[in-house]
Amino acid sequence: MAAGKPLGIAPTGPSDIRRIEAGILNYGIDMTLENNPYEVGLERLVELDKPAEFIGRAALRRIKQEGIRQKLAGIEIDGARLDLNMTRYPVRGGGHVTSCIHSPRLKKNIGYAMLPLPMATNLEIETPDGVRSARVAAMPFVDPKKQLAKGKLR
Repeated sequence: MAAGKPLGIAPTGPSDIRRIEAGILNYGIDMTLENNPYEVGLERLVELDKPAEFIGRAALRRIKQEGIRQKLAGIEIDGARLDLNMTRYPVRGGGHVTSCIHSPRLKKNIGYAMLPLPMATNLEIETPDGVRSARVAAMPFVDPKKQLAKGKLR
């Protein structure tokens, strides 16, 4: 901290552009206590048959058996550059955008939306500057095989 001070270097939060490009969720924005791992794509982290007892096992078993009613999806939003949203944008027909931003690397607006199931693939998002068309997209948006950290993707 002291060495960086004369150079104007200071700590900051994560880059929301890179976070969204990489498919990394922000707790409190993209997922909350209202959600379960199956809704936000984290089912690979749920081990229902592990020997140790854990809080929520019965609820997670029930959710897995009954299925979910909503799912977090990647989205691409048409139109001019969007800044990081500070509020949830409604999706016409149900759901809301949790996070979105313009990706200079991809040259498009990307983000996440919590959508009711069955999920529509073509969407209309109510942004502060009007309604925009959007579509469901695969996550992560960049580097799905995680090669960037190895220096193999340019």
